[in-house]
Amino acid sequence: MAKKLTRSTSDRWVAGICGGIGEYLEIDPNVIRAIWVIVTVLTGFLPGIIIYILLWLILPEQGQARPVGTFGEA
Repeated sequence: MAKKLTRSTSDRWVAGICGGIGEYLEIDPNVIRAIWVIVTVLTGFLPGIIIYILLWLILPEQGQARPVGTFGEA
């Protein structure tokens, strides 16, 4: 079974984005959080915040079924 990128329900601070990415890449989510903060600060806050909000809207929560006809389904 292929791994799927989802928002974490067990390791979350706000929406579970960094926790989900950490679980998907099999690294500590705190490393993802630190990188995210550094990149967001260096790019002037707005791009990092917009990307986080978009991922919050796009990524399904862990355990939720994806609707039929989403990208990547045969």
